Amino acid sequence: MPVPESAAARLLRALDLPTTDAHDLPTSPHRFPDGGQYRVEIPSVEGPRVLAAVLEEARTRRVPIHRVSQGSGIMLLTDAEILEMCDMCRAERMELSLFVGPRAAWDTGATIVSAAGRTLGAQLRGQDQVRYALDDVIRATALGVRSVLIADMGLLRIIDLAKQAGHLPSDLVIKISVQLAAANPLAVAVLADEGATTINVPTDLSLAHLAAIRQHTDIPLDVYVEVPDGFGGFVRHYEIPQLIESVAPVYVKFGLRNAPDIYPSGLHLETVASNMARERVRRAELGLALLERLVGGASAPIMSPVGDPKAPGIPAERR
Repeated sequence: MPVPESAAARLLRALDLPTTDAHDLPTSPHRFPDGGQYRVEIPSVEGPRVLAAVLEEARTRRVPIHRVSQGSGIMLLTDAEILEMCDMCRAERMELSLFVGPRAAWDTGATIVSAAGRTLGAQLRGQDQVRYALDDVIRATALGVRSVLIADMGLLRIIDLAKQAGHLPSDLVIKISVQLAAANPLAVAVLADEGATTINVPTDLSLAHLAAIRQHTDIPLDVYVEVPDGFGGFVRHYEIPQLIESVAPVYVKFGLRNAPDIYPSGLHLETVASNMARERVRRAELGLALLERLVGGASAPIMSPVGDPKAPGIPAERR
């Protein structure tokens, strides 16, 4: 006997909203503008020397990379370092995404050190921090950066308003951090409505969770298939084929398990950061090789072209 539909399910259906997760894992009809189903992201690229290590390793291993992202923040990079990273990514026609702001975890508040408050770590505590973060964005875009990584709803709204009013570049990518943690279709839709360009979803969402999100939005999702220990340490390489099939357009993101937390990074951690970055590229080689073995040939999913001059987030010349 079928279970009667609940009042909540009837209300969601009346509002034309999802009533369950997508357990049947339907094929996503959505694509990147270039027709691709997936792109490759290497995170935690913390400075020009680490970026150089990533590019060298990618050439050696023939690993295609569409985006590199950084986590320590714009405020911990000099102008010269940002310009060098912009030059390198512009030459490769690769998106460069830099994190913003001092964040609550680096401020003087006590909530972040409490058991219940740890999830606030990357949000902005008070309007002063919002202003500091906005200064980061203004400085970075003036140096050519066209993709910023954020973890605060207030900053999202401000950046989107500033883009619409012409105060920030209209092509600026607003990448939502995994630490903002939109974990269901409607939460992701709210971020998209507020101006998010691409959203890093929580690391522990199942394929059914992710497919349900995809049924409700066409915005690109960034999904860790190997997760840093601090976010769970999951290794999901065997899910890559179904992830691409059901969640496209998706950035397949290769973090690194069993690695130290290096945030905030700097010269004192440059060697370990570079070695970790090289291993992330190697993990990407492993993941893409697995994808080819499982669904290669005519049935292989479509990767976005690498080096497309029209790809989002490629640094511009300094203004």
